[in-house]
Amino acid sequence: MPSLILASASPRRLSLLAQIGVVPARVVAPDVDETPLKDERPRDYVLRVAIAKANAVARDADEVVLAADTSVVAGRRILGKPADEADLVRMLELLSGRRHHCLSAVVVIGADGTQRTRLSDTTVAFKPLSAAEIARYVASGEGMGKAGGYAIQGRAEAFVRRIDGSYSCVVGLPLFETRALLTSAGIAFG
Repeated sequence: MPSLILASASPRRLSLLAQIGVVPARVVAPDVDETPLKDERPRDYVLRVAIAKANAVARDADEVVLAADTSVVAGRRILGKPADEADLVRMLELLSGRRHHCLSAVVVIGADGTQRTRLSDTTVAFKPLSAAEIARYVASGEGMGKAGGYAIQGRAEAFVRRIDGSYSCVVGLPLFETRALLTSAGIAFG
């Protein structure tokens, strides 16, 4: 039975895996440049970064690597993690009152070296946000370090008018796709 390496520094991904009964044998934070390439499409971007994360982790012959990347996309703009509070304000103003996409690419490299990928696309609609709501959210610190500048599993859930797709995709690891990929790589579920 192969063991699992989670190629991620995200505690949310670890927690999501636990929800489906998976505990990785190792957790490794890959060092990957996440800068979008010039004119790179959002879907291509998240897939490229997830593949790079999976390939950045050394594995033994009996190990399976799981990596993922999640981005928030407004139009064709890829919203990564905010650089600072001003960037976070800019992101929240952009998302206010509109729909956006959360794209999560999941990559599994099996013990046999086979690479499998899946992409999850979830549409999220935010209510219009007042300047005071944005200021309070920024002051909470919750949005820093999060793709698109918000955590749907936290205070920002109150901003969401509608979600079409996978909630776990927006959190950072689409569980339906992840489970299918891990099953195909021989990972057992608790």
